[in-house]
Amino acid sequence: MRRKHLEILLSSLKPNPEPKLQYEEYSLDPVSASTVLHLASSMRDVEGKLVVDLGCGNGILSIGASAIGAKRVVGVDIDEGSIRIALVNMKSVGARVELIAGSIDCLRPSFDTTIMNPPFGSWKKGLDIEFLAKALGISLVVYSIHKASEKSELFLRKKAKEMGGEIRKLGALEITIPHLFKFHQKAKYRVSASLYRTTKKTNLGSDSLPTTHQIA
Repeated sequence: MRRKHLEILLSSLKPNPEPKLQYEEYSLDPVSASTVLHLASSMRDVEGKLVVDLGCGNGILSIGASAIGAKRVVGVDIDEGSIRIALVNMKSVGARVELIAGSIDCLRPSFDTTIMNPPFGSWKKGLDIEFLAKALGISLVVYSIHKASEKSELFLRKKAKEMGGEIRKLGALEITIPHLFKFHQKAKYRVSASLYRTTKKTNLGSDSLPTTHQIA
């Protein structure tokens, strides 16, 4: 599926009507989601693979991974409301995704690839690192979106090394967030983020990708 066609498909998905701030439930926009998915696909980490989406929200990354050929996709979210809307979205486009309402701790190692838009850790400090650690524990390759800043990048590199992995920044993303919460004063917000690919050290011998990859 071409990136533009995937973007159109993902644009038809409904957002969570009642997002919860404590879970930092900001749905990923279709442009950013299709960009991440096609980059992961170009690196042969989606088609025919076992893919998991931690904190799947409305299912945009899970459904997208299914649409571009993942062998099996599992989406997990602690918010039952997110799982309900993800189920609606999955059925609306005919995607095949296994959805789990629960903590990410319920998953065991069995996946090839994690593709996720984790909480940035703004509400609960360190939550993004918890998601990255879990992803590395259950899969071989992790694509994750994080806050864009030099401090954040240095911290991620340090933590990834401690976890037994190597993290590489693939490029920048500008995420569009609609008006979701009462304190939002604008119809839309643009948030600067970075996309990273993290691999376990056992994979590093065959991983010859450049440090930064153009994703725009």
